[in-house]
Amino acid sequence: MPLNPQSRDFLERYRPDDGGALDTLDLAAVREAREAADPMAAHRGPLTRIASVRDETAEGVPIRIYRADRGDGPLPVLVSFHGGGWVFGGVKRDDATGRDLALRTGAVVVSAGYRLAPEHPFPAAADDAWTVVRDVFARPAFYQCDGSVAVTGVSAGGNLAAVAAWQARDAGLTLVHQALVTPVLDLAMDSPSYAEYGRGFGLDAAEMAWFARQYAPGADPADPRLSPLRLPSFAGLPPATVVTAEYDVLRDEAERYGERLTAAGVPAEVVRYDGTVHGFCSFPGLFDQAVEARELVARRLREAFGREELS
Repeated sequence: MPLNPQSRDFLERYRPDDGGALDTLDLAAVREAREAADPMAAHRGPLTRIASVRDETAEGVPIRIYRADRGDGPLPVLVSFHGGGWVFGGVKRDDATGRDLALRTGAVVVSAGYRLAPEHPFPAAADDAWTVVRDVFARPAFYQCDGSVAVTGVSAGGNLAAVAAWQARDAGLTLVHQALVTPVLDLAMDSPSYAEYGRGFGLDAAEMAWFARQYAPGADPADPRLSPLRLPSFAGLPPATVVTAEYDVLRDEAERYGERLTAAGVPAEVVRYDGTVHGFCSFPGLFDQAVEARELVARRLREAFGREELS
């Protein structure tokens, strides 16, 4: 279907970066400016007051822990990974999302502040993501965890969530769900959606290639720590909810991931939001579909946690 009005408005107001111009960016200056005043902050959702927000570390990885429930009993834990192409973002920028996830899911949300590229190239971010997931299993009392653990992430964060999911499987740790939102799952970058939507739809193919160069220069794109779609076996992975956007270069690889899960006998639901663009789910202040997708993901997580109704 055609781009919906909200997507057209978004693309007119926030022009995508050009891959060539990105090579000349002063990353430190850009990060400092965004830290001081995130131009998209007003669209990421309200900083809703919840029972508890605290900053901690997981084996040296900074984390921010959210709890909406005012009790002190154990709850499911959802480990969340922010987007930003492995180059931008952090727990501070993702604060509204962490609060929203805690409210919608009823879980303790652990937002991971993984190391960023290019200062910390692959596999630093993947290693940090796995460190946080492993720490939740190792210290359940610290996280007030009832034994149910899931992962979620948007874009590059979805990549890290998917990588942590297969690492947990291989380590004999059971995740109850993986919720991946417009995720990066194959750095081959050769799918039909790359050809169709590679320029002018928010996340350009050139921009995605730049992110890949920053994060994993010289790495094998078939490495499943980079491209979980290339895993030899999908058997035993956790059930999944995969959200895709019609006008997104990453659409096809995410939908293929769902197909491979299903073929391996893993319950997987892939939901495409037509007429919209990459990253829509991060901006409930701009996209009605973001609210719909967030509630879908939260509902699937609540079901996985056995908490269909929030108390």
